[in-house]
Amino acid sequence: MQPVPRAALWLGLAGLLPFLWSVATQLSAPLFDWGLALLGPHFVGAYAGLAYGTVILSFMSGVLWGFATRAGDRAGLAYAVSVLPALWAFFTVGGGPELAAINLMIGFAGLLCLDFLFWQWRLAPRWWMQLRVLLTSVVLACLCVTAFDLA
Repeated sequence: MQPVPRAALWLGLAGLLPFLWSVATQLSAPLFDWGLALLGPHFVGAYAGLAYGTVILSFMSGVLWGFATRAGDRAGLAYAVSVLPALWAFFTVGGGPELAAINLMIGFAGLLCLDFLFWQWRLAPRWWMQLRVLLTSVVLACLCVTAFDLA
């Protein structure tokens, strides 16, 4: 397996920071209060992780769309499935934090399946799954805190 390029790894890991911040502010009342005073209500607690998760599912649809541009005969199918994560987020994230988090978890698990499909089709880089499994594992763990009210 090819190693993940440093830039992709570091930027991917940096992309986990809002999820980790969301968890930290759910688990620590003093940190929540500090973040609330400094950043406002949209950037602390469950709301921060849910909003960011919705953005990232949509962003990842764009990544898959980019891969689909290389799909040749499979382009129609690749374009069609590439929009599924964004549509999933749009139609399912709501109904309270627990349900929204569960739906995001389903969305990220589904995204990992699509990542694997695009990787199998050789549209994603060879190192893609190594990075995506790592990032998705952390995202799912973070969303568990909200989904199952572990705070």
